[in-house]
Amino acid sequence: MKRRSFVGALGAASFGAVLEGSLAEFARAENSARGVANLPGQAAKSEFPEGAAIVMVHGAWADGYCWSNIILPLKRRGLNAICAPIPLTSFSEDVAALGHALGRTTGPVVLVGHAYSGAVIAAVREERVKSLVYVAALAPDEGETVAKVFYREPSHPEAPKLAPDSHGLIWIPDGGFQQAVAHKASADQTSIAAAVQRPIALQCIQEPVSAPAWKTKPSWFLIAEEDRMISPKTQHFMADRMHAHAQSHRVDHSPMYTEPNLVVGIILEAASQTLSR
Repeated sequence: MKRRSFVGALGAASFGAVLEGSLAEFARAENSARGVANLPGQAAKSEFPEGAAIVMVHGAWADGYCWSNIILPLKRRGLNAICAPIPLTSFSEDVAALGHALGRTTGPVVLVGHAYSGAVIAAVREERVKSLVYVAALAPDEGETVAKVFYREPSHPEAPKLAPDSHGLIWIPDGGFQQAVAHKASADQTSIAAAVQRPIALQCIQEPVSAPAWKTKPSWFLIAEEDRMISPKTQHFMADRMHAHAQSHRVDHSPMYTEPNLVVGIILEAASQTLSR
């Protein structure tokens, strides 16, 4: 904005013109401030209760960064969107870690799980959790293990061969991310995901679960029809058994990378219907 000195203004116009120009500058400055408040990326006034949160939990071989395409769109809607890091060392320890992460929130919560962590989000006992969202996730029933539902159907031909190493840790072998975990993602994305993968301990998938929260809380399920890790048939079976609000899409196992708008959409649907209760 071009600034004029007071002396220059007196020489060019009457005091009335100076006053008019000053008022115009004030109006322009006020409009500019309003524009900054509404810049893209900043949260609009929230339609959700104060402190409403979305807590996203990563699956095996990943960390919270797998939700990087989902976080900002949720924050722009006024939601406290955070990721819960779980150690992938045992099922009980993962559930405890999620409980610790919930301590970062103060209001009503939607829990979101991908793959393995679908079992984890259903094991938390917290009244502030109002609903659960499953993104191509596993949902064992009481007494079942993650392994039981994971292997309910034959593996896809492109699925990697999984086996624990001498430390009891399971890694994705070479080519597994590109061929199955995120086969619709870019080569760069899958290359990075393979390089930074975190192994899952065998104990995580062998521990029977207690009565899952989806039996008493509303749930949503994004079914990945082109999933090569968790059979779509298994996903349909689980969604039906849960009486979940299911959405079926022709996406791969990791739609957070490849179709983030679908993931954001189902989370917002759950939030809109349950966080105001």
